[in-house]
Amino acid sequence: MADNARARKLADRIQVVVAETLDRRIKDPRLGFVTITDARVTGDLREATVFYTVYGDDEERAASAAALESAKGVLRSEVGRQTGVRFTPTLTFVPDALPDNARTIDDLLDKARAKDAEVRQASTGKTYAGEADPYRKPEDEDRDEDAASE
Repeated sequence: MADNARARKLADRIQVVVAETLDRRIKDPRLGFVTITDARVTGDLREATVFYTVYGDDEERAASAAALESAKGVLRSEVGRQTGVRFTPTLTFVPDALPDNARTIDDLLDKARAKDAEVRQASTGKTYAGEADPYRKPEDEDRDEDAASE
């Protein structure tokens, strides 16, 4: 079993090799604008998971996924050639959910901003129900004690 530092270094190298190979050697017309976002290798260095994003609609994402699956052998050969490890890890391509999660967070932040604006709009021109500062201050307590002792 390899240590985590070695697995991380191999994963970083796999990410770079796959990205460069997709850019330079793979000429599949189905392959859209693909970005390799991350790569992870198991502790035994036998399997690598490569995360990617595709710029475009669902049809382009599906076509790019099919192109990556068909180019898996060429990519694995190139990874083995450039990394020099004894056993070349098998590659699994997984679409990265990061852009979808970011879009969801942006939508939630927009909703929160809209609610804040509604509250701000409703509170303009309003006054407090009691005094502006309802908290007791030390000088008020001294006056209360003086009035009670007289």
